[in-house]
Amino acid sequence: MTPSQFAVCESTQDVEVEAQLCAYNSAFDELGLRFRWDANTLALLAMIEGEEARIAAYIEAHHPHLLKAYSPGFLSRAILEKKNARYPVSLPKRAGSAVDPGHAVRQRRIGSRRERASYEIDLPALAGV
Repeated sequence: MTPSQFAVCESTQDVEVEAQLCAYNSAFDELGLRFRWDANTLALLAMIEGEEARIAAYIEAHHPHLLKAYSPGFLSRAILEKKNARYPVSLPKRAGSAVDPGHAVRQRRIGSRRERASYEIDLPALAGV
């Protein structure tokens, strides 16, 4: 592969990643979920087979408090429905990744009781999905 062909492939991959991130982050926003994915998160999750399983794994690992009110399947399907309405293309499973799979992607933790309370107030928005 020539350097220019490599640049085109890399550019195409960047566009795909950006489209996926935009679709997922828009879905989270529409559902009132206060988390966002970045390229590293997407790369880590791409090692899991199936979009619904990826979303469920992420929620179980990083937002288990949501599972007190909603099942992983319900949340995954709600997110995936919103994501697919914006961008229905699935990111294929990747056997390996440039991101170290042992490196956990950390989200900002909610610190104060007020922040937790305001976050929990937004949860019922999912009930109408």
